[in-house]
Amino acid sequence: MDMASALTSFVTLLVVIDPIGTAPMFVALTAGMSAARRRVVAMRACAIAVFILTVFGLAGNTVLESLGISLPAFRIAGGLLLFLIAVDMLFERRTKRREDRAQEDDEHDPSVFPLATPLIAGPGAMAAMILLNTGTDVDWIDKLEVHLVMFAVISLVLAMFMIGGLIEKALGRTGILVVTRLLGMLLAALSVQFVLDGLAALGVMPG
Repeated sequence: MDMASALTSFVTLLVVIDPIGTAPMFVALTAGMSAARRRVVAMRACAIAVFILTVFGLAGNTVLESLGISLPAFRIAGGLLLFLIAVDMLFERRTKRREDRAQEDDEHDPSVFPLATPLIAGPGAMAAMILLNTGTDVDWIDKLEVHLVMFAVISLVLAMFMIGGLIEKALGRTGILVVTRLLGMLLAALSVQFVLDGLAALGVMPG
């Protein structure tokens, strides 16, 4: 994996997982908990998310093959899914849904649901892990690097959880919305590229 591919993997996972966007949800879901309890919930949620995304990164392509789904078809579908997430980010619908989940799930340990999934390891992140780990020129070293990038992004999520309250106060709601929309634009561009790559692989358009 060259630097450009590593950067693409990092940006894709960073935007889809959205550490800054998940921090306010963590604050809402753990309201009233002690600092020690918050740390336990944060570490458990991130560990579970790493496990889920690792499984999808390593076994996702095998599942696709067993279902008879070609990689180009999945690239197109995954790109469209990521594009829908980008549109939600641009128009604030994703943030609203996360806030609704936070209000609905405040009476139990939120580390597995909704923190680990779907807030961290959501459908977009799962699709991204499969896309980034498949391809004719992807070897085991590339897969290892993608998983290291994923671990780095989840580490950022954990850091955001630990200082979530401070970030929310520093950025304010307006600041968080601005960052979310900028990330949405990046994700939209990356998702379109996934679709174009899928179409090129199918021979529908020149590569």
